[in-house]
Amino acid sequence: MATKKITVTIPEELLDEIRAEAAERGLSAYVAEALRFKRDRDRLRELVDWLQEEHGPVTEDERAAAFEDLEDLDAEHERRRAAGRPEAGEAA
Repeated sequence: MATKKITVTIPEELLDEIRAEAAERGLSAYVAEALRFKRDRDRLRELVDWLQEEHGPVTEDERAAAFEDLEDLDAEHERRRAAGRPEAGEAA
């Protein structure tokens, strides 16, 4: 995958925390993963907004079920990372 170097500015305390957390993977990999995660969540939020416009508000039961599904998905991604296996959509 092609990469591009950029410059960003973040609070120093946050950078210290991220560096400690990202030690093995490296800062760039950590930040790229965080940005993918944020992008995916933003896309999901856009989909939910569109679905609510088309079909009405989401009920509390539907919301709770969706959050359970997201927790399950996050746990699966973590298991895959821990096992060193690529996640869905990543090259093996």
